[in-house]
Amino acid sequence: MVIIHKSWCGACKALKPKFAESKEISELAHNFVMVNLEDEEEPKDEAFSPDGGYIPRILFLDPSGKVHPEITNKNGNPNYKYFYSNADQVVSGMKEAQELLTGDAFRQSHAADEL
Repeated sequence: MVIIHKSWCGACKALKPKFAESKEISELAHNFVMVNLEDEEEPKDEAFSPDGGYIPRILFLDPSGKVHPEITNKNGNPNYKYFYSNADQVVSGMKEAQELLTGDAFRQSHAADEL
């Protein structure tokens, strides 16, 4: 899970305490590698801005490091699919990612990748 934000961003600052105060995010985080990218740390690779360079963006990657653009904020603005404004939206994305990118579901969908 990658969070891309800027130190000067109002929406980023608003999300931070909601994220930090969520017991559910904290519990789910044990199943993720959480990467916090701020300011100049933002990757230049287009995979990290699938529908634009707005901030904050939360993206989910599989164990091999591939961004999965199909995991979006289903309850957010469809023009900004990776913008999450509250903890419930983040939790929903984390649960979807956990379902799609771990265990048997991930292995079955990537069986063709193996030799």
